[in-house]
Amino acid sequence: MTKTSLKACLMVFALAVAAPGLASAQGGTAGAAPAPVAPLTDPAAKQIRAFYDALLDSMKHAKEVDVKGRYKKLQPAVDASFDFATMTERTIGPGWAGMSQADRDALTDAFRRMTIADYAHNFDGYSGEVFVVDPNVQDRAGDKIVSTQMTAPDRPPIPFAYRLNKTAAGWKIADVFLNGYVSEVATRRADFASTLASGGAAALIAKLNALTDKLLAGP
Repeated sequence: MTKTSLKACLMVFALAVAAPGLASAQGGTAGAAPAPVAPLTDPAAKQIRAFYDALLDSMKHAKEVDVKGRYKKLQPAVDASFDFATMTERTIGPGWAGMSQADRDALTDAFRRMTIADYAHNFDGYSGEVFVVDPNVQDRAGDKIVSTQMTAPDRPPIPFAYRLNKTAAGWKIADVFLNGYVSEVATRRADFASTLASGGAAALIAKLNALTDKLLAGP
C-alpha cells in the first residue's frame, strides 16, 4: 500500500469521536499495540482474521487488476465480515425509525457498496504490511471487541479495534475504531447529518452512490 493510499485509508475513519469503553478494550491505553500470545479461538477474532487474510491477499495482487477488479475480489469477504444493516442504522441514527423499508434497503446497499469500494481503492498495493489480531477478545454489553494492528516496515503500527455483534450468520463487524477510539459509525453519522437534514434519504443515497462511483473510477 502506498503512502498516499495509507493516508486515504486513515481518513476513512479519522475524525475524532470517542467511543465509551474502548480504552479498556485496548488494555487501558488508546493506541496500545496488541501482541498475540495464543492461537485465535474466539469466533469474533477468527472472523477478523479471515477478513484480514482476504484483504492482504487482495493487496498482494492489487497490481494485477484495477480497482473494480479489487472490488469484485473483496466483495465476498466484506459481505461475510460486516453487518451492514446494523452499521447503516447506527450511522443514520434516530431518523432511521421514520424511514420506509425501501429507503432503509437502498441506504444499506449504498453504504455497503461504498465500504467495499473504500477498501478496494485505498488498499491498492503491498509494501510488507502485516495484520496482527489480538486473541484476547473483550465482551461489551453482548458485543465483542477485537483489537488489532497493522504494521509495515519503517512505519509506526496503526491500531484498529472492531466491535462485532452476534447475527444469524455469526459474529459480524458493527463498527470500526482507529487508534482504539475513533468510531467509523459516529464519524460517518456526523458527515452525513447535513445531507439527511437537507434532502432526506434520497439525497444521502445519491451522495453515497456518487462517492462509490468516484472511488471505482480509479486514482
